Amino acid sequence: MQRQWRKSTRSSAGGPECVEIALDPNGVGVRDSKNRTAGGLDFGVAQWSRFVDAAKSGTADRR
Repeated sequence: MQRQWRKSTRSSAGGPECVEIALDPNGVGVRDSKNRTAGGLDFGVAQWSRFVDAAKSGTADRR
């Protein structure tokens, strides 16, 4: 199955913050929308859920 990518609404039009995500039954893919051929990161459903919860609560580690 080919992923359907969508650009984050938080991505800037021409700036450095350009992120796309693709949801599928196995989890979530994340990639740089300015460099789509460079690959991306894959997260399982549980991993993505923990990340979203941490981001929403402000407890995500910002290193």
